[in-house]
Amino acid sequence: MILKDVLTFLKLDNNDPIPYDLLLLADPSKRLVDQYLKQSDLYIARQNDETIGVVVLFPLAAEVVEIKNMAVKPNFHGKGVGHYLIENVVQVALLNKQKSICIGTANSSLGQLYLYQKLGFEITDIKKYFFTDNYAEPIYENGIQAKHLLVLVRQLNDLQKDKL
Repeated sequence: MILKDVLTFLKLDNNDPIPYDLLLLADPSKRLVDQYLKQSDLYIARQNDETIGVVVLFPLAAEVVEIKNMAVKPNFHGKGVGHYLIENVVQVALLNKQKSICIGTANSSLGQLYLYQKLGFEITDIKKYFFTDNYAEPIYENGIQAKHLLVLVRQLNDLQKDKL
């Protein structure tokens, strides 16, 4: 497990380089990434001088924000970086008076589904054939083709703020 005190959570501004190497791990379409980055806030997790994780927050409505992209460098998988990123964006959402935060992931993203549910996200919707309809090349994870987008939502309130 990575010690949280050695990680830094930072919001990137328009002058900072975009960590496409990480973003494209979670979404292989640079065209789609560029579309949602225009309206999003981009945060990174750094250890020493190395960017090891990224998360993108996209406003959906006045009180709803979406985690549009989240990725961790492969050699840091399973070390708590994804958990750290989500904990921090939940705090950002709470500070911005958001009522809920949602995230979408593929039916084949087994590790991500485990993490999101462990952190209080509930599956609320399935967008059938999202990946086969929106990506030219098939995407495979864990030996399973990504076909459907599972939407998960975490309700935010003052009680949850105290738990984090």
